[in-house]
Amino acid sequence: MKNVVKKVMGAVEEKNADEAKTFLRDATASLHKAVTKGLIKPNTASRRISRLSAKVNALSAART
Repeated sequence: MKNVVKKVMGAVEEKNADEAKTFLRDATASLHKAVTKGLIKPNTASRRISRLSAKVNALSAART
C-alpha cells in the first residue's frame, strides 16, 4: 500500500501527469483493498485518496 502511494507521489514530483494518473488508479484500488482487509479505516482511505487525487488533478490542470 505504501509503495503504490510513493509511486504516485514520485510521478507528481517528476511532473509526469500520465504516469501519475495510472498510479493513482492503482493506489485507489490498493487503499480500498486495505479497507476491506481491515488494515485502515474507511475515512483514512478516503482522505488519502482525496489528497492524492487533488495533487494529480493540480498537476494536470497546470499542464494545460
